[in-house]
Amino acid sequence: MRWFFIAVAIVVFGLPIYVGSAIVSLEGLAAAARAGESAGVLARTDLPRLRRSLVDQVVTVYLKQLDRDRPVKPLERLAASTYGASIADATIAKMLTQENLAGLLSGGTINVGGDQVLNIPSLRSIDGLKGFDALKRISFVKPVEFLVRLGEAERDGAISIHFEGNGWKLSGILLPDAALQILSQSVVRNGRSG
Repeated sequence: MRWFFIAVAIVVFGLPIYVGSAIVSLEGLAAAARAGESAGVLARTDLPRLRRSLVDQVVTVYLKQLDRDRPVKPLERLAASTYGASIADATIAKMLTQENLAGLLSGGTINVGGDQVLNIPSLRSIDGLKGFDALKRISFVKPVEFLVRLGEAERDGAISIHFEGNGWKLSGILLPDAALQILSQSVVRNGRSG
């Protein structure tokens, strides 16, 4: 019986600290983005995980576009996802500079080549992650990851924060459909010209 009370006490006291640490880290990321501190944004970002997240989204949209035009054979799908992922990774690596990442989180826009611009709600749309506003926007994904909506709905865009090492870091940006279409078209153009 004593173990039960100890477990309940750990949950009662540990859960608020756990969620609170995520909110404090998120507020630090949002403050760095609002101030335009690109070094502060980069320090709070897991860049390899962020790149992987964006590449996966772009390849998924690309494969959906292929399926819409005609049925794609499994071998074609494998080749398209492998080749598409390498092109998408190269494009996104060029895009995710320190300044571009800070600009995307701060202003919600980033130039992806020519006149193509990605637009997402920025972290400025979260005006101070205080109290219930933060809790309304956060969704639990897994024990070490939270999803934070940037708009009213998840389709408006979201960011993912992940706990690793000694703190929470930005690990993903879930782009709205319109932004993913632009990015996917940019990757296809780069693949044709490369």
